[in-house]
Amino acid sequence: MPLPPSFQVQAAVAIAILHQDGKFLMQLRDDIPTIIYPGYWAFFGGHLEPGELPEEGLRRELAEEIGYTPDRVEEFTWYGDSQLIRYVYHAPLTVPIEALELNEGWDMGLWTPEDVYRGDRYSAKAGQVRPIGPPHQRILIDYLKRFPVDR
Repeated sequence: MPLPPSFQVQAAVAIAILHQDGKFLMQLRDDIPTIIYPGYWAFFGGHLEPGELPEEGLRRELAEEIGYTPDRVEEFTWYGDSQLIRYVYHAPLTVPIEALELNEGWDMGLWTPEDVYRGDRYSAKAGQVRPIGPPHQRILIDYLKRFPVDR
């Protein structure tokens, strides 16, 4: 996913839209005030190491966060502003959610398209309904426009 030559960013992340049976795997981020979007639902993935290609960083982050790396990931698009670029990939989740190891975050769950459009979902671990991060909701809505799911 090449960037325009004039595009300058301070940080880059690679994130994954992992889908299974018309639902999307999301992470409930830890509720720690020092992180971005604390207590919000977001994608698995994370910051790229210096010199790391986005797909390499994505695979590393998925292995660290949930003990899973898809056989193949496909580029979806990228989103950027003056501070952060998000390289977005998508891939099927080919194992049951119970087979994943939640090594980072408060909770995880499969979101329906209805959850995405509503913008929140209940977390049993948090014991409450928690919102999705605004950029993550926008990305998933863009994804659903391009790859509609039977509802």
